[in-house]
Amino acid sequence: MAEPMLSVKGLNAWYGESHILHGVDFDVRQGEVVTLLGRNGAGKTTTMKSIMGLVGRRSGSILFEAGETIGLPAYKIARLGIAFCPEERGIFASLDVAENLMLPPAIGEGGMTVETIFELFPNLRERLSSQGTKLSGGEQQMLAIGRILRTGARLLLLDEPTEGLAPVIVQQIGHTIHRLKKEGFTILLVEQNFRFAATVADRHYVMEHGRIVDEIANDALAANMEKLHEYLGV
Repeated sequence: MAEPMLSVKGLNAWYGESHILHGVDFDVRQGEVVTLLGRNGAGKTTTMKSIMGLVGRRSGSILFEAGETIGLPAYKIARLGIAFCPEERGIFASLDVAENLMLPPAIGEGGMTVETIFELFPNLRERLSSQGTKLSGGEQQMLAIGRILRTGARLLLLDEPTEGLAPVIVQQIGHTIHRLKKEGFTILLVEQNFRFAATVADRHYVMEHGRIVDEIANDALAANMEKLHEYLGV
């Protein structure tokens, strides 16, 4: 089996004096869609921010394409080919859709063209001159994802991409993730909605109290449903 694209070992992270992650271990192989599942406060978002170098202090090992990144600042991690789409989306209110879309620099070859992004998200073409924050929640999420697809990043970190969105938009996000996988992108996805996660992911890691406590293959979800309900409190 090939080396993982992303390998996280013994990851600890702190916000100030608060110790949030306690020895997190997981792998993501090239071309996979992998989810981090867990209740609020389990450490899922902190794990993503730690991968990107966006927490105050971290220790352990984070290998991306076999290179150690734990000591690198966030801008160098991004230039390696990792892109983060945060839950809050980070749309700039003073910029219109076109300006928001073109804001991040390309960090490698293979980024999607603007035309391809419009094929994925036709709403954006129609709203090009609208201010970013005048968009609906669903359109803002499309813009946030579209923006990182331009950059040439090969590993996409998507934090709660379906949170608070209408079912029709959730379905569109699902179709987009399937297409990205077919085109060779590797995706790490944080999700509260495991029913959505089950439609897009290959494997799931379950987090509790800043640790990975289980790994479940997508085709084994049905057999583990009782355990999953217990983990997630649903």
